[in-house]
Amino acid sequence: MRDFSKVKRIVIKAGTNLLSSETGIDMERVSAIVSQIAELKDAGYQVLLVSSGAVGLGAKALGHTSPVVYIAMKQACAAIGQPLLMSAYREEFAKHNLLCAQVLITRSILNNRKSYNNLRASVSTLLAMGVVPIFNENDVVSTAEIGNVFGDNDRMSAMVASKIDADLLILLTDIDGLYTANPRSDKDAVLIRTIEKITPEIMGYAKGAGSRFATGGMKTKLLAAEIAKDGGCGTVIASGYEKDAIVRIVRGEEIGSYILPDERLHQKERWILNTPAAGTIVVDDGAKKALLSHKSLLPSGIKAIDGVFASGEVVAIKDSEGRVFAKAVPYFDSTEIEKLQGHKSSEIDSILGKGRKDVIFRPEDFVFMEGGKL
Repeated sequence: MRDFSKVKRIVIKAGTNLLSSETGIDMERVSAIVSQIAELKDAGYQVLLVSSGAVGLGAKALGHTSPVVYIAMKQACAAIGQPLLMSAYREEFAKHNLLCAQVLITRSILNNRKSYNNLRASVSTLLAMGVVPIFNENDVVSTAEIGNVFGDNDRMSAMVASKIDADLLILLTDIDGLYTANPRSDKDAVLIRTIEKITPEIMGYAKGAGSRFATGGMKTKLLAAEIAKDGGCGTVIASGYEKDAIVRIVRGEEIGSYILPDERLHQKERWILNTPAAGTIVVDDGAKKALLSHKSLLPSGIKAIDGVFASGEVVAIKDSEGRVFAKAVPYFDSTEIEKLQGHKSSEIDSILGKGRKDVIFRPEDFVFMEGGKL
């Protein structure tokens, strides 16, 4: 048995394949998921749902049978499918005297510290009132071209779980969990019950993608689990077709594959870690040594600036050999830092005017990176 006795807040992600039928939405599946959420809430858990399916529902309503590739068509399908999806959930939750709320987000909402804090406060209020927040990416306005797309709801659910301090992420899919090979074609494939660390070998087991309307696959679920691990949140990848899978997982039954959490990072550290870098600051060896000793970055240690960014945006920190070793939130924008580059802290007031910070950023404003990931 798995020990989830300390779990209080749970994020559940239901995939497109799981929720879709040939004609639209699988109401039997929606009913099963909602019933289990109601049971968890009766037991005192806080539950958030991340639901795929809007694009697929919209496509089926339009009679569109091929994969949705073009952005404009995807946005149109999402606009049609979102109310259909929420109507289905609202109908089922009402049977249990529960309210649900739609929360449509883009990557940029989580990347911006102010909008993220506003979202966090809103979600906390909904949970305190006993409402079930239902998250989905706002596909109507979210596009890769403007850099605010998550790409898949697996990683979005992990970011939600990490940023609202969830204890457990359950990724429901149409397969039992992570196998050593494709169980549909290899009779020797073995289900991996517990994963302590996501190694290259573990990632190598994840192959293939979803259906014609799904964007995820097992690889995206492992990438999601990595995000959740940093937030101190464990992840279970399991089949949503398994009877009462959600409540049985929370009770500790060894259903699916369980990816163990790491020690939870501080909330601000997680935000910095999971936010894409808007630019880069290159520092000299002395500045890198100071940062590794948990000291502030001084303007004299800056060698170069790359990109245009505002103060308060996340940037990558590179050493003199071009390796990313940290991410940080500077007190100055890229233009100001360029002016300060190579100068002493005592010169900041004379260059930019009085009343400014005397360092570029402090230890509480940066996080060290593993493997140079942006």
